[in-house]
Amino acid sequence: MPMLFCLGLLAGILNLLVVANDFINDETQKLLRKLRVKVRIGRKTAQPFNLPLFPPRIGGWKTGFGLKLADALGDLKPFGEHINDRGINIIDAFTVTLKSFVGHDLPCFVKCVALQLSSPCLCREAPPRPFFMTATIHRLSNSAAPSLDPMIALVASGMNQVNAVILDRMQSQIPLIPELSGHLIASGGKRMRPMLTLATCALLDYPGTRQYRLAASVEFIHTATLLHDDVVDHSDLRRGRKTANVIWGNSASVLVGDFLFSRAFELMVEDGSLKVLKILSGASAVISEGEVNQLSAQRQVATHEDQYLDIIGAKTAALFAAACRISAVIAERDESVELALDAYGRNLGIAFQLVDDAIDYTSDAATMGKGVGDDFRDGKMTLPVILAMARGSDADRAFWTDAMEGRRVSDEDLAHAQTLVTQTGAIADTFEKARLYGRRAIDALGPFPQSKAKAALIEAVEFAIARAY
Repeated sequence: MPMLFCLGLLAGILNLLVVANDFINDETQKLLRKLRVKVRIGRKTAQPFNLPLFPPRIGGWKTGFGLKLADALGDLKPFGEHINDRGINIIDAFTVTLKSFVGHDLPCFVKCVALQLSSPCLCREAPPRPFFMTATIHRLSNSAAPSLDPMIALVASGMNQVNAVILDRMQSQIPLIPELSGHLIASGGKRMRPMLTLATCALLDYPGTRQYRLAASVEFIHTATLLHDDVVDHSDLRRGRKTANVIWGNSASVLVGDFLFSRAFELMVEDGSLKVLKILSGASAVISEGEVNQLSAQRQVATHEDQYLDIIGAKTAALFAAACRISAVIAERDESVELALDAYGRNLGIAFQLVDDAIDYTSDAATMGKGVGDDFRDGKMTLPVILAMARGSDADRAFWTDAMEGRRVSDEDLAHAQTLVTQTGAIADTFEKARLYGRRAIDALGPFPQSKAKAALIEAVEFAIARAY
């Protein structure tokens, strides 16, 4: 075990090593103690309750051997990552200096450090270089589950402005239009997409007011797609209430959806930015493509994971990404900021949809606000189904084929499907993939300084994933 040998050697030489791999992982702590490695911050042994006290910048001291030991934690571009089940999210960053390089192979990294500090040649894979050992904390949670409350508080006054725009622009001389659209808009919902626009503007310290109309435009696009989706999916429930198509019929729902799309584009044009118009109109087109792609894949058991990810990346994540990216445009930031916010929103959107698709097999109608098992009965090839089919027996695959093609849709069939997606690990792995995209979303916020807005955006990711539990 050369890595452990070198780690022990390094500890023996320094008797001080800032690893910060996982401060509350008991197994890791025991291993490090066996190697006489003390996980410290400054001169004190690191403890979970110390984490909120750490300053936001990286500090440290040099050993004289070219190795700098961090005695503070802050935000760096992450290399490896670990999300602890108990709520402390820590990302390790091992950064090789003298080169623009993040992600050096860890065993070689340890061996090369040992080479710097000792005379025996333990590693000839790379020449000695100065190293920095640091760590990034993304979130230290308390016992409460993550929520949207920090974001809601952050954007509360702004959402009042957004809601005023929504109320004004959904009006029409045709009474059915405000009646039908108001039914969905007033039915609750998290309003997560317009809140993301306002929160990312806060992240960038944008002082203007353009975000209010644009956030309303984002919400109109989302509401229009929901009206159309419920018609396509023959849905009966949305946010715990009867869908508009059940009450007023499919034709009225489609036409009012078109009206809301038109209002969204009016607001984009009024903003006056061609770049904003390009981003939001492009997202609208991508959403439609994603919906058509999903319709084409419906009841097609040959649908594979890559196609599924393309579908949810288009029909869900595209609007999340656009809602965040337009903030950088109106704040007049450079393209790197645009891309970072785009990546945050896109990965959050994918994580959000992955969780949605998993809980369709694990939750209930009261929790979900829609009919449980809707995806199953509609023959939607979501990731839990794709994984369960691939891992199941011939009999299981025959069941899934019949179910997805509409021949096994009873309550008993749904119960059997729920058993299969659990036994094969399909649900667990779908949640794990959601966590992966959640970590990518959080990583995209790395370049931005710590602030209430950043903390709220990070917790929004955690909330999206925690809905699974």
